Amino acid sequence: MIHTTLNLILNSHVLGRCGLSLISLLCASITHGEDAGAESGAPQAWRYDFGAGQLLPGHQRVTDDLVYDSSTGFGFDLGTKPKMVVREHSDPLQHDLAAGDAPFYFSVHLPEGNYRVAVTFGDVKNASNNTVKAESRRLVLEDVNTQPGEFVTRSFAVNVRTPALSGGGRVGLKTREKNVLHWDEKLTLEFNGSRPAVCGIEIHPADDIKTVYLLGDSTVTDQPREPWNSWGQMLTRFFDDGVAVANHAESGETLKGAIRARRVQKVLECLQPNDYLFVQFGHNDMKDRASDAKDVFRSNLIELIEETRAKDAIPVLVTSMERKNGVRGRTLHGYPQIMRDIALAHDVVLIDLNEMSLELYRALGIKRGRAFQDGTHHNAYGSYELARCIVKGIQETLPALAKNLRKEVTSFDPSHPDSYEAFSVPASSNVDLTPPDGN
Repeated sequence: MIHTTLNLILNSHVLGRCGLSLISLLCASITHGEDAGAESGAPQAWRYDFGAGQLLPGHQRVTDDLVYDSSTGFGFDLGTKPKMVVREHSDPLQHDLAAGDAPFYFSVHLPEGNYRVAVTFGDVKNASNNTVKAESRRLVLEDVNTQPGEFVTRSFAVNVRTPALSGGGRVGLKTREKNVLHWDEKLTLEFNGSRPAVCGIEIHPADDIKTVYLLGDSTVTDQPREPWNSWGQMLTRFFDDGVAVANHAESGETLKGAIRARRVQKVLECLQPNDYLFVQFGHNDMKDRASDAKDVFRSNLIELIEETRAKDAIPVLVTSMERKNGVRGRTLHGYPQIMRDIALAHDVVLIDLNEMSLELYRALGIKRGRAFQDGTHHNAYGSYELARCIVKGIQETLPALAKNLRKEVTSFDPSHPDSYEAFSVPASSNVDLTPPDGN
């Protein structure tokens, strides 16, 4: 069957997103997942049953001593080791599980692309509380609870990528990006919560779903370590498994710098019809003192809009949120207005995060510091509230994309933010107090 499927792929020249051949998917599937169906020419799933008890047919066994490395292709990662529990239960998936009182990480070697991930939670004997983050702390499932004897399966979409460009060469990563989880050749899942209880994981290729690409700076990027956070890594929590978010933003980046580092090229290679590209720049662009800096910004942004539309994808401009002191006086030197003007002139969807952020900060009043880690960068609470502002913009301006918001997502008014005291997204174990690039 392996040789039959390989020949089908070779003969049909099947390509996935970013110009990557499905041969890589097939090889990964043969190594540590389910064999591909010869008729489809693509792997069907990677399935994992946690625990040392009876193995569910078609699944790979995951025990507490299984440490991730490139040869096994899956296992626990980042030095974490949950407790394996076996219960009396007739269902082979539900009678054993991985549990813990601290976050643990599980990684799977996967080729670049989008995936649907389904996780089964629960425990025969105890209640569980689960929050899941993917790659570099992208919030994908929040506060999933089960009672003793209750089991639930929740699914989400995730994007995996590498710096490789389809025509050769690589994205010019900064030193701080070299070992981050969102640029490697594996999917890493963080299981967090007051008592996570994971019975099994199932992963399916999903290159047919919509992708929301993000380009921007430190306030958008997947911040790899606590206590820093961004709206880009919180946005994932609000979409169902029909949308993957591919966050190509980076700390300290400008639009001109993103072009130079080939981040823009990487995104344009991957864009498919009906995908979305959200673009937020300004925080670092405003520091360019060249006499033509704003003209160059305008021309680069217009060209990016045109190139996105040439791929039959949808550009979305996002004005930069204000800094902490923006309530006392605007700090972004007119760059949000440039975004507004271009959106109007070129009939581009605009999400005015700049204005919504000011509403939010004013509503927080003297306690707005609760949303910030420093004068520019936000903590988890602040980023969550800004992500809700982005979702508000999606609901108001992008009805087709809004259909893929999770059913529990409600409307949001920035002038009435969520309670800080009630906010409960648990912190990850990776901590570094060094501020991100940019301010």
